[in-house]
Amino acid sequence: MSTRDETKELDILYRVSHLAASHNKNIQTMLEQVLFILSENFGVLRGTFTLRRSDDDTFVVSASIGLTKAQEKRGRYKLGEGITGNVAKTETTAIIPNVDEESAFLEKTKKRQKSGIAFICVPILHAKRIIGTFSIDLSPSDKEDLDRKKHFFELIANILAESVFAVREQIEEREDLRKENQTLRLQLKDKYSLDKIIGRCGNMRIVFQQIAQVADSNATVLIRGDSGTGKELVASAIHFNSSRKSNPLVCVNCAALPENLIESELFGHKKGAFTGASQSRKGRFEKANGGTIFLDEIGDISLNIQVRLLRVLQEQTIMPVGEDSEKKINVRVIAATNKDLEKAMKEGTFREDLYYRLNVFPLHLPRLRERKSDIILLSDHFLQKYNEEYDKNVRRISTSAINMMMAYHWPGNVRELENCIERAVLTSSDEVIHAFNLPPSLQTCDETYTGIIPEQGADLKTLLSSYEKELIVDSLKTTRGNIAGTARFLNTTERVLHYSIKKLNIDVEQYK
Repeated sequence: MSTRDETKELDILYRVSHLAASHNKNIQTMLEQVLFILSENFGVLRGTFTLRRSDDDTFVVSASIGLTKAQEKRGRYKLGEGITGNVAKTETTAIIPNVDEESAFLEKTKKRQKSGIAFICVPILHAKRIIGTFSIDLSPSDKEDLDRKKHFFELIANILAESVFAVREQIEEREDLRKENQTLRLQLKDKYSLDKIIGRCGNMRIVFQQIAQVADSNATVLIRGDSGTGKELVASAIHFNSSRKSNPLVCVNCAALPENLIESELFGHKKGAFTGASQSRKGRFEKANGGTIFLDEIGDISLNIQVRLLRVLQEQTIMPVGEDSEKKINVRVIAATNKDLEKAMKEGTFREDLYYRLNVFPLHLPRLRERKSDIILLSDHFLQKYNEEYDKNVRRISTSAINMMMAYHWPGNVRELENCIERAVLTSSDEVIHAFNLPPSLQTCDETYTGIIPEQGADLKTLLSSYEKELIVDSLKTTRGNIAGTARFLNTTERVLHYSIKKLNIDVEQYK
């Protein structure tokens, strides 16, 4: 082989290596560019990459040059089927000097005519497991030249194997999560239509069951739970699973209404009933007629309004401010509070008779710290939500960030978690939510959980070491514990990486 040919091959290997290192999202684009380089610089007539499907042993054409889309679709091989399938099964390169003389050649793509072309098919292996094949059509050549080209194409397959595996795993992981999420959503929708309520823990299963029991009835529901636990979501689920779902759901935050306006807001008023009442206005109860009214923070209303509300519940009638006659209504009441109503009754700030009218079907929502097994599920949901809202591509949450969230006590419950993920998505710069992307309020957790910032703070050297460890661990997870792949990912050398792993006491084996 001439010096010029060696230089050309070295240049091709360099360009392929660069593509493998820089393309971490789209496998097809990367492989098509590799084939284009080989076609332009190495005399490849046609070429295909097949990748193993995750759910069976079928190898399908994922990228090609010289084939139409229809011909690509026909390129599907099972283990042991034809030359490609046999290469996948034996994990050994096959050289066919003349495809016209090879009986095992299936010609599934139906592209080649009788032309005497040569064919080389190379296995793509990762961790001694077949993940794909690389096949090339070449002009006729002698055995020595084909053997040399075989070794060259095996080098290319080895270079691409790590990158193909890493990206393929990421795609499959996202697809598995998407399918799992879709299945869960369909199951919930079929059974409860609660696609907006996320939860799998025992406490939330009880909530789902209670919603299903009470939804298709007219019973008054009292939802108890801390602020941020999702009381309005539950009220919506009850309404939209009831026979009233085609009628209005009117939500009222009683704590947000001024004392002098709450009566008018709830029951309406007549024109001229008070200063500023320039026209008659329907109240929230009348607007909800035929449907449901959700009274949030019911524990904050005054005793005077409690008396009016009690009559509405008893008689299903309202009297707008300034009117002298009552109006009949048909409204289901769902109330919610984060206050201790039993204590308020003892203190005389909440009427006992109203309490028993509201407490027909009590429903308790657990705090987030009481359903920690749902934190990851909720975080993934919010991650997807804010990826779409802010056009970001944050793929996952690092282990240290997850540990930090699991250690935190979440006084603001699900609402605080959502705000936390929104902030993290906005501040993430490398498609991963790290511990340092989380709010300062979470940075006070125990060092055992976070691995980033000790409870009493730390010096600069400790913080830098913690950050370095997190980056290396995240990269090892991405490459499944492959040192060479991790070094490329972090743009460093294997020697430097080995030194850092030893210094930081990282167990590489647990990531393989």
